[in-house]
Amino acid sequence: MGDTATVTIDGVSYDLPVVTGTEGERALDISKLRSTTGLITLDDGYANTGSCQSAITFIDGEAGILRYRGIPIEDLAERSSFVETAQLLIFGRLPNEAQRSEFRTLLTENAALHRDMRKHFDGFPVTAHPMAILSAMVNAIQTHEVRDEEATDRQHFKQAAAGLMAKTRTIAAASYKSHIGQPIAYPRYDLNYAENFLHMMFSVPYRDYEATPEVAHALNMFLVLHADHEQNCSTSTVRMVASSGANMFASVSAGVNALWGPLHGGANMGVIEMLDEIRTTGIKPQDYINRVKDKKSGVKLMGFGHRVYRNFDPRARILKDAADKLLDAMHITDPLLDIAREVEQAALADDYFASRRLYPNVDFYSGIILRAIGIPVDMFTVMFAIGRTPGWIAHFREVSENPAQRIYRPRQVYTGAQLSEWQPRSER
Repeated sequence: MGDTATVTIDGVSYDLPVVTGTEGERALDISKLRSTTGLITLDDGYANTGSCQSAITFIDGEAGILRYRGIPIEDLAERSSFVETAQLLIFGRLPNEAQRSEFRTLLTENAALHRDMRKHFDGFPVTAHPMAILSAMVNAIQTHEVRDEEATDRQHFKQAAAGLMAKTRTIAAASYKSHIGQPIAYPRYDLNYAENFLHMMFSVPYRDYEATPEVAHALNMFLVLHADHEQNCSTSTVRMVASSGANMFASVSAGVNALWGPLHGGANMGVIEMLDEIRTTGIKPQDYINRVKDKKSGVKLMGFGHRVYRNFDPRARILKDAADKLLDAMHITDPLLDIAREVEQAALADDYFASRRLYPNVDFYSGIILRAIGIPVDMFTVMFAIGRTPGWIAHFREVSENPAQRIYRPRQVYTGAQLSEWQPRSER
């Protein structure tokens, strides 16, 4: 018999099983709490609640550890491509050469959009947010290109997963082209995942965009580091929707909408907006840092600190190096990027931030990299969604293939009015 914890309610003691994960994480199993005691737990925002057992991603926020399927993020960033990382997340192991080649072929063959889907872009106003377009179009894939059984059964899962990954990238680029009034670019058969996206974003009919190795590498690194991050808001949303029996496209579309929120996927946009504010107001970065330390000022330092990591964000360490190399190789003259480096240096040298464990997070450096590449700010969250798609697919699969899976259904503690009488309109 395993370890238990005892809780005493109204003088009666109950034993709760203690569940231990493969990395030593321990949790109280309260799945039978209500049936045995009549009580539920209250954990506003699920900060201390494990919603599932998952074999996909491990995070130790105190130690600054992130692993996909047991493999450290540092190793994947250095040695794996985004596509290989996606296969690891979705299928549970690193692919051999034949599996890698097969999945790349599926991505290439499924990258183009059905002709009728392309018409939808004309229906959106030019002011439409790219995330609104992405969410709607991801949902629309199943209506144009995927039969019902292909969207749900295991036999067609690999092709459906590759199609969703490939088309998310194509939809994102097409939404940008529609927004700026340029013709939509077709994907190319000869380019890798990141390079193909950049081609579709920046090529025009009279000139193909050719990504430099430094730009392609930086974007690939960005995508790898955003591929999954355990039970965050958007991933939990995907799992919630999947638990109802909804198919992969509907579940991932819901994840896109959750990511859209400024408290989740919009953080890297906040970094650029902060840097732009420093530039336009003319304030020195050190003086801005001093304002941040004054609690009465209401000024925030965007891109620093993280809810999970109480140490340095391991993704930020990797992206900082990638950002430095990219900026040096591109020889960019951009006042915002110069300001970013000054802000970074001033904050890291200040004990105020170090003592509070407020280090640069992945959003700080990802915003710098995306701006250097030329991605417009309103596309930043879309870029996050492209990177997170394989993680969402992996979690969808984990839910849908769990034979013991039940529909997610949280409880609540009701705080509204007590039993009340209905009043006729004349007496209201």
